[in-house]
Amino acid sequence: MDLAFYPLRFRFTALESIYFPPGKPGNILRGALGTIFRKIACAPTCTDAHTCEERAACPYAALFEPEATGRGPSGLKDWPRPFVFRARHLDGRTVAPDQDFHFDVNLFEMRSPALAYLALTFAELAREGLGPGRGRAKMDSVDLLHLDGVEATRVHDGSTPPAPARLPLESNGASLDRVRVDFLSPTELKAGQRLVERPDFDVLFGRIRDRISTLRALYGEGPLAIDFKGMGERAARVRMTRCEVHHQQVERRSTRTGQSHSIGGFVGLAEYEGELGEFLPYLQAAHWTGVGRQTVWGKGEIETSVT
Repeated sequence: MDLAFYPLRFRFTALESIYFPPGKPGNILRGALGTIFRKIACAPTCTDAHTCEERAACPYAALFEPEATGRGPSGLKDWPRPFVFRARHLDGRTVAPDQDFHFDVNLFEMRSPALAYLALTFAELAREGLGPGRGRAKMDSVDLLHLDGVEATRVHDGSTPPAPARLPLESNGASLDRVRVDFLSPTELKAGQRLVERPDFDVLFGRIRDRISTLRALYGEGPLAIDFKGMGERAARVRMTRCEVHHQQVERRSTRTGQSHSIGGFVGLAEYEGELGEFLPYLQAAHWTGVGRQTVWGKGEIETSVT
């Protein structure tokens, strides 16, 4: 049992100065991706991807505006998008002309990954300009990463998808009684339809488990075949022994409505004690999938270490 996905790195060279405001690189990239992807993939006559007669065969609709069609988990009006950005390292950075930079996209769509469209879209985005000043760049390469973060396979234009990476979700059976989780980007977790202030382990694990199962059900090899209730009960017995988190406020402004929306959350660290062996693969997978709300922008990125 595992989670298959494409951890992609897009590399560029700046042709002009490019500025990425603090906390907003993922939001900038997500907005630009949608605009340019639609121009490349959609028919000129399409005015709404949700009602378009061609949406079943449209790579833009599948990747950027997925919606419930009867397949997959019940209760989802609109499906989570099958990708997340990893651009936190660009927060507040100004890239000078001739400097190189990169960002990552973790893609979970296995049935129709559309790698070629992503390569075309980001190459066009670089030509049109990035950031508030629309600084131009050129795309140099697209690479598939190893799970240790090292560039592994050159994807070129993405027309022939390589084999995806696979995250194992089953425990190796080793005993484990303490872990530390660092919340690297703003994280928002819900329990009972309310946002929580502390990442208690049962809530954290529950949101990770549900997100992985949903991604597999909608875009991969099917939902998790596990004892959801039993794992949840065991997760509730894990104790939080240290919690040092603080709220980070970040807002984005919608170009469509002009309204401001929060994309903040808590960052920091938490330590847990208990029987943790079966949960470690899920915590490690959440580094790539994100956990909680608005993961597509890069929120909910965590890193787990054994203490």
